[in-house]
Amino acid sequence: MPTAPYLPVAGPRGLPLLGNLPAFGRDPLAFLERLRDDFGDVVTWSLGPMRIISLSHPEHIAQLLEADERCYKTSDTGWGFRQLLGDGVARSNGADWRRKRALVQPAVRPRQVRAYATTMVDSAVALTDRWQDGSRIDVLREMSLLTQRIVVRTLFGNDVGDQARALGDAMAVAGREIGAELRGIGLFLPPWARTPARRRLLHAVAALDTEIDRLIRARQAAQGVAGEGSDLLSRLLTARDEEGRPLTPRGVRDEAVTLWFAGHETTSSALTWSWYLLSASPCARERLTAELDRVLVGRPPTIDDYEQLTWTQQIVKEALRLYPPGWMVPPRVARDGAVLGGRPVPAGTMVWCSPWVTHRDPRWFPDPTAFRPERWDTDPLHALPQHAWFPFGGGTRSCLGARFALVEATLAIAALAQRFHIDVDPGEVTPSAGLQLQPATPLRATLRALPADRPGVLRV
Repeated sequence: MPTAPYLPVAGPRGLPLLGNLPAFGRDPLAFLERLRDDFGDVVTWSLGPMRIISLSHPEHIAQLLEADERCYKTSDTGWGFRQLLGDGVARSNGADWRRKRALVQPAVRPRQVRAYATTMVDSAVALTDRWQDGSRIDVLREMSLLTQRIVVRTLFGNDVGDQARALGDAMAVAGREIGAELRGIGLFLPPWARTPARRRLLHAVAALDTEIDRLIRARQAAQGVAGEGSDLLSRLLTARDEEGRPLTPRGVRDEAVTLWFAGHETTSSALTWSWYLLSASPCARERLTAELDRVLVGRPPTIDDYEQLTWTQQIVKEALRLYPPGWMVPPRVARDGAVLGGRPVPAGTMVWCSPWVTHRDPRWFPDPTAFRPERWDTDPLHALPQHAWFPFGGGTRSCLGARFALVEATLAIAALAQRFHIDVDPGEVTPSAGLQLQPATPLRATLRALPADRPGVLRV
C-alpha cells in the first residue's frame, strides 16, 4: 500500500517564457535540492515551455521507473543527445526498445563481465607501472585514460592505438557541449540552428563516427577470416533478434557509442570521486589497505576476489551515493493513463527524478553529506526504501552496464590502491552537473607509493 502522499505543489515562480531555466541553469543541483527542501516531494515547475514534475520520494520514484511502458515514454533529451547516441537503446521506446535491448543485453551479462575482469585489472596495473612516487596528477584525466583503455579493449578487442585518444577527445567535447545545452537556452533551439557550441558538437560526433565506422569495418573483415570475436563489438555485429534480423550498420554504431559512454565516462567519474573522498578519509583508506592486504596478499585482484572485497565495494557504493555520475535519470513523459500515487498525471507532463537529490535526503541517509562507506556494512538495502539509492536508474530501463561499472570500479580501486595512495589536494571541490557529474575544476593529487616491504603491496 502506498504510504507517501502524492500531493503536487507549485514550485518557485519563473520568468515569462523562460520559466525556471535561469535558476536551473546556474546550478541544477542546488535548484533541485531547493525544490525538495522548500516545497516537498512532488513539485511542479517550468523549464522554458516545458511543464515538469520533480519527484524526490523513493516510493514515487519506484512507481515512475517501474511503470508500464504504455504509461510513460523516455523523453527526447535534447538535440545534442540525439546527435551523440542516435537511435540506440537508451533513446528508444516501445517495441523498438524491447528489440534493441534484447540484442544488446547478452553482451553485458554477468558471464561476459566476468570475462572482461582480467582486462580491467591488467589496465589498472599498467597505469601504476607508469606512475612514480611523488608525481602530480590530474585525477579525472588519469581515471579517464584508465577507463578509456578498458572500454576500447573490451568493446573493440584491442587498444586501437592513437585512435583511442581521438575517440576519447571527441567524446569529451561531445559530453561538455551536451551538458551545457541541457542547462541553457540551447535545449529549445530548433534543429536547424547552428550555434558555435552545436558546430563543435557536430565536429566531435563526426570524428567519433569516422573512427567507429573504421573499427566496425575492420571487425567485420576480421570476422570473415577468424569467426566471431569475444569483444562487445563482435557480439553486436553477430546479434540477431527473434526474427533473425541483425542490427543495421547505423544501429551497431549507436549501440557501440552508448556502451562506450556508459563504460568510460560513468566509471571514470565514479573513480575520480572515490579518490577524492578516500583522500579526505584516512580511516576509510586504512580499512581499504587492510582489506587488500588480507584478501589479495600481494597479488592482483581477480573476478573471484570481487565478492570478498566488501569494503572496496562499499566505497564505490558510497561514492555513487554522494556523487552519482548520472545526476538525473532520463526524464519520462506521461502518456494517457499515467498514474502516480493513485492520481492521474496529465498526458505530456515531463516527470523528473534525481539520484543527487534523493541520495542526499536525511530521511534515508543520516548526515547525508558525510562519506560513510560503513552505511553499507549490514546490507541496508533491506532497510532502505526501494530507490533511495538508484545511481543506475531502475525498473526495466535500468542501465545495462551497471554490473560492468561496479566490477570495473571495484577492481580498479583494488589494483591501484595496492601500490599507491592518491593524496588529493585539500579543499572543497564543486561538482559540475553536465552530461556527467564531474569536478568543476581539475582535481590535483600527489601519488604516494606504498612501502615495497609491506606484505600486501602488489608484486609486479
